[in-house]
Amino acid sequence: MSRIETDSLGEVQVPDDAYWGAQTQRSLVNFAIGEQRMPLPVLHALALIKKAAARVNDRNGDLPADIARLIEQAADEVLAGQHDDQFPLVVWQTGSGTQSNMNANEVIAGRANELAGNPRGGKSPVHPNDHVNRSQSSNDCFPTAMSIAAVQAVHERLLPSIATLSGGLAELAARHMNLVKTGRTHMMDATPITFGQELSAFIAQLDYAERAIRSALPAVCELAQGGTAVGTGLNAPHGFGEAIASELAALSGLPFVTAPNKFAALSGHEPLVTLHGALKTLAVALMKIANDLRLLGSGPRTGLAEVKLPANEPGSSIMPGKVNPTQCEALSMLACQVLGNDVTIGMAASQGHLQLNVYKPVIIHNLLESIRLLADGCNNFQEHCIAGLEPDAEQMAAHLERGLMLVTALNPHIGYDKSAEIAKKAYAEGLTLREAALQLGYLTDAEFDQWVRPQDMLGA
Repeated sequence: MSRIETDSLGEVQVPDDAYWGAQTQRSLVNFAIGEQRMPLPVLHALALIKKAAARVNDRNGDLPADIARLIEQAADEVLAGQHDDQFPLVVWQTGSGTQSNMNANEVIAGRANELAGNPRGGKSPVHPNDHVNRSQSSNDCFPTAMSIAAVQAVHERLLPSIATLSGGLAELAARHMNLVKTGRTHMMDATPITFGQELSAFIAQLDYAERAIRSALPAVCELAQGGTAVGTGLNAPHGFGEAIASELAALSGLPFVTAPNKFAALSGHEPLVTLHGALKTLAVALMKIANDLRLLGSGPRTGLAEVKLPANEPGSSIMPGKVNPTQCEALSMLACQVLGNDVTIGMAASQGHLQLNVYKPVIIHNLLESIRLLADGCNNFQEHCIAGLEPDAEQMAAHLERGLMLVTALNPHIGYDKSAEIAKKAYAEGLTLREAALQLGYLTDAEFDQWVRPQDMLGA
């Protein structure tokens, strides 16, 4: 069953159970591209904008109070997730996000009209353009929704997940701060380190990435709303940008403000590029963590085997008993995806032709995907890897004892050249450092015990 809806191009058949109208239906036909739906956080952000705009327009006398209340009520239902199935449009649409903005306008108007006692859909008493989109344009609504969705996702999903993983690593590091093992540089044996010190690097890398993410947020919180079509604010009352930014801040609890230059806010997306650059920093850190633990867990008998990774599932369909570092693999793969997303966002943001960047949907699609992947990845890695990870102290001790770079401790006492001769002899003849040093006659057994002490080679 269907009904007739209209737009400026004429009549369109729309399913009876749809709240949307003609423009949404046209988009379903004209942009049947891929399966990537416009992210729901963007649609929810648009609903928040419509609610805030209704309040501001009501206060300004630009919207009848009863119409404003209907818009608010319908928008609240969208924000509660009651109508998520009413947003079927894909990412691959008009580069300004016009179809998704109209999808939000039509769904809110359609539901508001139903709340008013009329059939769902239509344009009376609530009109999707004249009322729901009052004082707005797709060109300022969509970038504002991008900012809102991004900031909400970072605060609600990403920052807590980073804290979860960092906290798990900190607990593991504290337990093993005195467990001495071989350090490695260039993939080769180096001077000693503790397992806790090794883990502390991961924590610091995560902290750096988190600070970068937080420092990028204030610029993202500067909203384009109020610029309307090209940044001049045509058809929006004076002060609308400031008023709606204040309303959005109050509704969301986040520090949104109006962008000081609406022309830049419509035509460029440097704040989102910077934010995703910080997300890339986090991806790089996670890749390092995943790969280091993958190496340390290699074996279990022919690799380093210094940590025991949790055995979450069988690792092979042909090799019985094999267990693989699957959590490390998943984390490193999602890091690759984030790095690829960063390239896409950089390219798309560079295409701000004249007064409007028309790559907005792909920018926010990739940005939100990165946030989701990183947040889920941090949580999953903590739960299924770090929480169950244990060091193999015996293997670490065995590697430490066989390590040649303990000879570095002899440099101040017998010099670099003699120390190097000891290391070379030990390696070539399969001797311990002690045996090689004594055979060369460069020091006594007691001196070796006094000078070569791994626990004294760990720094302050």
